[in-house]
Amino acid sequence: MRLILLQFMEHFSKSKINSMERIFRLNLINSCTGYKSANLIGTSSNEGILNLAIFSSITHLGSDPSLLSFIVRPTIVPRDTYRNIISNHYFTVNHIHVDDIEDAHHTSARYPHKISEFDITKFETEYLNNFPAPYVKSSKIKLGCKFLNKYEIKENNTLLIVAEINDIYFEKDIISNDGYLQLDKAETVTVNGLDGYALPTLINRFKYAKPKK
Repeated sequence: MRLILLQFMEHFSKSKINSMERIFRLNLINSCTGYKSANLIGTSSNEGILNLAIFSSITHLGSDPSLLSFIVRPTIVPRDTYRNIISNHYFTVNHIHVDDIEDAHHTSARYPHKISEFDITKFETEYLNNFPAPYVKSSKIKLGCKFLNKYEIKENNTLLIVAEINDIYFEKDIISNDGYLQLDKAETVTVNGLDGYALPTLINRFKYAKPKK
């Protein structure tokens, strides 16, 4: 059975991956690890210039304390999101609704520092409870976060940003009695690779797994 299965599977070795054309390899490696979160991070500079950028690396780190992380690519070129967070420590994480994917993707374009993505796209700002960073008004799930630390990843010169979740906003019909946020009710999209957006559907939920007796 194993030999038959291998006949129908393509295989790329390390040497073949390393010799691939750059864009082909970029798409392959970004998509082979599976679906990723798709979020808009909202920040403000000390001069009040707003920034909005899509990130696909936001990851849950722990619930007590409530932490998340994300990756910042090498800072050899200007990274407005990173600069704003390091400057004032606050940012928002906003889920992307299925109706907003085109504008959300466009926030990955490189605009000069003085141009806000809120002015280029249809996204509207929303300020809640005096939080200093802008939320995305159309997002049905949004988080207010505070920067805690950064860690250099020497293997590819990226930075791991760690932050605490201080505020959570969501539409009331999204939450279950046990605190679970059902993301398909919010029509939250995910991303496959760099530019493929998908709308997941809940299949099932299971009880906490314990060893079988």
